[in-house]
Amino acid sequence: MRIEPATADRFDDVATVLNPTGRAQACWCMHWRLPPKEDASRRGEYLLELATHEPAPGLLAYEGDEVAGWLGFAPKSASRTLQRSRVLPAGNPETWPTTWAVMCFTVRPGWRRRGVARALLDGAVEYARAHGARMLEGYPVEPEPGRRVPVSAAFVGTVGLFEQAGFDRVAPTSATSGRLPRWVLRLELDRGLDRRLDGATGGA
Repeated sequence: MRIEPATADRFDDVATVLNPTGRAQACWCMHWRLPPKEDASRRGEYLLELATHEPAPGLLAYEGDEVAGWLGFAPKSASRTLQRSRVLPAGNPETWPTTWAVMCFTVRPGWRRRGVARALLDGAVEYARAHGARMLEGYPVEPEPGRRVPVSAAFVGTVGLFEQAGFDRVAPTSATSGRLPRWVLRLELDRGLDRRLDGATGGA
């Protein structure tokens, strides 16, 4: 699995994952960062504009030449809806530029349950760190014991996915996805690097 930033030259692949049927009202992973008082039908245009700048608005996963999935993320300073959320933690405005939020995962049919989301999340850790982030947060769902998370709820990820990538469970939220509770999961990126090094060396 190869992970690449979602740059403008890869926008056809972004569209393949996020809007495969060409719907006029597709989400385009813009809910948290849509400019205020702007036309929601132009979400694709806004995302393309973001893709022309660094940092990229998301990552793409590839298997060979085929695009398999997407992860959307951004610094909290670029996440306007999150800044005003009543159900998810906005945090201290002073930390917004260096605290990044994982917004969503989208994995194409045929690639699900093959480790695409985990590869994307690992890629997000490295990309955010390389672009000056000190903290990476996610707000995934807590699955019911013994039951799979419905696809309609899984776009925010699962607690287990984030914990496997080294994130710490911080606190419950009042948000839900598909009626499942969502938690704050957080990774301090310097400490995350220490964990990976410990794992590579057997803790020596």
